Amino acid sequence: MAKVTLRRLDNKFHFLAANSNGNTLHFDTGSEEGGSGQGVGPMQAVAMALGGCSGIDIVMILEKQRQNLRKFHAAITYDRAEEETPALFTNLHVHYEFEGELDPEKVRRAVDLSVNKYCSVAKILEKTASITVSWSINDQPYTLESAN
Repeated sequence: MAKVTLRRLDNKFHFLAANSNGNTLHFDTGSEEGGSGQGVGPMQAVAMALGGCSGIDIVMILEKQRQNLRKFHAAITYDRAEEETPALFTNLHVHYEFEGELDPEKVRRAVDLSVNKYCSVAKILEKTASITVSWSINDQPYTLESAN
């Protein structure tokens, strides 16, 4: 069984999360919510997890396809139902940036497999939100629709 821990660091909302390897992540809220802004918000961390989960999948798939990937970045934008409690995600968009000697069809397949089959975070989030993706290869833009 996996385990993570959370420890409160101040008398407000600053927490330190750790995994069993000792890797840490700071959580907090901004000053407008009474925090000190010393960490990421929990929902920001979930959006980051979508990028991390799908990024790991995509890089692994491209490595198996023997693609020469020199650069990988991801940017995640999202909307939440702010007027509701809880304020769940309604839309998330992930944009991936790739550089290298890459076959566009292999990149399309890696992105599709990750977001629609392998990424556990995406599978959780798709229950309440739409997830869209786009990417660029050496500054050439693609979407799942345009790549077909």
